[in-house]
Amino acid sequence: MESIIEAILFYFYVQAMLIFFRGLLGITFRKSVRVSHLSAATFTPLIPFPQNFFIFVNSFLCLFRYPLSTNNTFDSFNGYLDANSIKKIIREEKWEDFRIARLFDSALAPIWVSKILLALKQEPRLVLKFFKWAKTQTAFYHSAEGYCIVAHILFYSRMYSDTYDVLKELVTLSHGKKVLPCSDVLDVLWSTRNACNPGYGVFDALFSVLIELGLLKEASECFLRMRSFRVLPKARSCNYLLHKLSKLGDKNSSLKFFDDMIESGIVPTVYTYNILIDYLCKDGDLNAAKRLFTQMKDIGIDPDIVTYNSLIDGIGKHGELEDMVSLYKEMKKSKCLPDVVTYNTLINCFCRSGRMAAAFEYLHEMKTSDLKPNVVTYSIFIDVFAKEGMLQGAIKFFVDMRRVGLAPNEFTYTSLIDAHFKVGKVDEALKLVKEMLEVGVKLNVVTYATLVDGLCNEGNIKEAEEVFRVMLKDEIVPNLEVYTALIHGYIKSKRLVDALNILEQMKENNIRPDTLLYGIVLWSFCSDEKFEEAKNLYDKMKGLGIEGNYVIYTILAHAYFKAGKSIEAQTLLNEMQERGISPTVVTYSVLIDSLCRLGFVQEAMDHFHSMPKMGLQPNVVAYTCLIHGLCRNKCLEAAEKMFHEMLGKGIRPDKIVYTSLIDGNLKQGNIQDALDLRRRMTGSGLELDLHAYTALICGLSKNGQVSQARIIFDEMIENGVKPDEVVFSCLIRKFQEIGNLEEVLALQNEMMKRGLTTVTSDIAVHNIQT
Repeated sequence: MESIIEAILFYFYVQAMLIFFRGLLGITFRKSVRVSHLSAATFTPLIPFPQNFFIFVNSFLCLFRYPLSTNNTFDSFNGYLDANSIKKIIREEKWEDFRIARLFDSALAPIWVSKILLALKQEPRLVLKFFKWAKTQTAFYHSAEGYCIVAHILFYSRMYSDTYDVLKELVTLSHGKKVLPCSDVLDVLWSTRNACNPGYGVFDALFSVLIELGLLKEASECFLRMRSFRVLPKARSCNYLLHKLSKLGDKNSSLKFFDDMIESGIVPTVYTYNILIDYLCKDGDLNAAKRLFTQMKDIGIDPDIVTYNSLIDGIGKHGELEDMVSLYKEMKKSKCLPDVVTYNTLINCFCRSGRMAAAFEYLHEMKTSDLKPNVVTYSIFIDVFAKEGMLQGAIKFFVDMRRVGLAPNEFTYTSLIDAHFKVGKVDEALKLVKEMLEVGVKLNVVTYATLVDGLCNEGNIKEAEEVFRVMLKDEIVPNLEVYTALIHGYIKSKRLVDALNILEQMKENNIRPDTLLYGIVLWSFCSDEKFEEAKNLYDKMKGLGIEGNYVIYTILAHAYFKAGKSIEAQTLLNEMQERGISPTVVTYSVLIDSLCRLGFVQEAMDHFHSMPKMGLQPNVVAYTCLIHGLCRNKCLEAAEKMFHEMLGKGIRPDKIVYTSLIDGNLKQGNIQDALDLRRRMTGSGLELDLHAYTALICGLSKNGQVSQARIIFDEMIENGVKPDEVVFSCLIRKFQEIGNLEEVLALQNEMMKRGLTTVTSDIAVHNIQT
């Protein structure tokens, strides 16, 4: 009887207070609110009022909510319901019972539901069943308090998955789908903590839910508020937030949260440090990463394989190869055994730095450690050989990769396709694309860029357009490299209008052209003497904040000089000098080299011959760039003419010039001319290096002069020049073709002695046996 009177008095008291507030402030009540931290109803103010008033109302109502949260009994409601009756109704699912209906007709239904949930706390499955059913009732919405009571009961009963679901719903299903402030949720969860014997794991669950929902800022705030309650989340949950922050690239928040963790007394684990060290290495902040590495060791946390791999990768990619090797040695000393990832990182960094011998040493060490090279290992070597135009080396690794049962991925195929395009083998490149599709490997944006660029360079613009259309059909968004390749192709085909259309398409797709792309288009305008268009494009480029470099200025200045517009050309050169970019021989040399790489040989020669007009005389660097570019573009006659011109001027050719001419002559079958150049080179006091010997040995081998190639190979070793895998592969392949197994085995043994792993030799033996 006393409980009924208490409930009635409470009901009238709350109603009176709400009417008072409504009359005072003009508040309209409504029940259609999904989640609220108010016990009975939520209100929407018709007039603005101070934030302090909200705090007062919340605090005031919490005074009445708190007794309900801690009262563990439920006697009766209007004399119809008691705890046993409610349990029976829920068990038997007699939801049509009029007593239940009367309960939900009350304005205080959320309060009574919370009391019922508390009364059922010994039977958590009934709690969850009733909680879910109540949500289906018309115009009824659980209060935030109800959600928190259920969360406490379920967590205490080790129903963790259901607890997470309830908390997730509480956070997300507020009015208008707006997220309920995490501070409010945490306050309510804290005020209802005595619903069961206090168990603080539920607060960690709320913290984890915020992270899972991507509310990282709210989770960070929740952490600080939990700290004020002296209820800290687990280290594992903190690591989860740290991982999410680092993945977003939020460096400041990541470091701040790490500091907050330490200040709160949460002991970091090796995983905590791994998250930050990996992020800082990828961000390029190696000093900070190294400091953390030292810190973790100082506090007694041993770095693991992940820690070392992250640092080795970060240090190596920044070119600090000696430091990378030192760390690798420290890793082995600490008895943390390197894995495939470690070796792949070492191999990749040495390959990118052109130190192939060291890369092969680590490949050999990897194998002797009983670690099998994986797809990444092979792909690294294939890509390096491809970029250097060493097709045979790339093919050898590709064949061996499949021989050991590894399936090439899209990156492997793309590198090999690029290698074929670089040597003009378009049909073989397209066959690889077909094979790639047949085995179910999808083309990615890098593959498409390689195809478009390769086809455009060969003048197959229609095929490149078709590839571009297929790419769009496959819903792959073109990147800057794809657009640049296509625009380059259009310009080479004298289709400037189409090139400009693609430039506009880039703008629509929010892809910003870079200096190289603008340089190509500007060169095209200038070549067609469209100076006004060139000026407009240049102004547009500067308007976008893209500053011209020496190539841009040189292109424009040369075009103006060529057209007799010396004033405009001089203006550009003055501007260039004001920006600290003075046109020098080096400027022209780089420009010549860039044009040759793009295939614009005639334009490169034009710029070379225009240097005297700028008061500059070509030096050995300028001649070398042009001769090397001419040989690379199969313009041997023009290259030899430039060679004799530089001799006539008393300019001494360097190793690159001789090597380029030797290679160019051998590729055209001019064996005697190549050998004469070799004699001339050594006669001038220049010693042959690895590149020169490689050009001679491979060139002679391909021209059927394998015995002569073998003699030069022996000379190479005698002169202290270490042959690499490419040289060995050329000789082994040719001796294999003529059936001289004795020489094949001798070369294989020589490779082994030099620590050049048996990748190539394995292939050779396999081919001989089959």
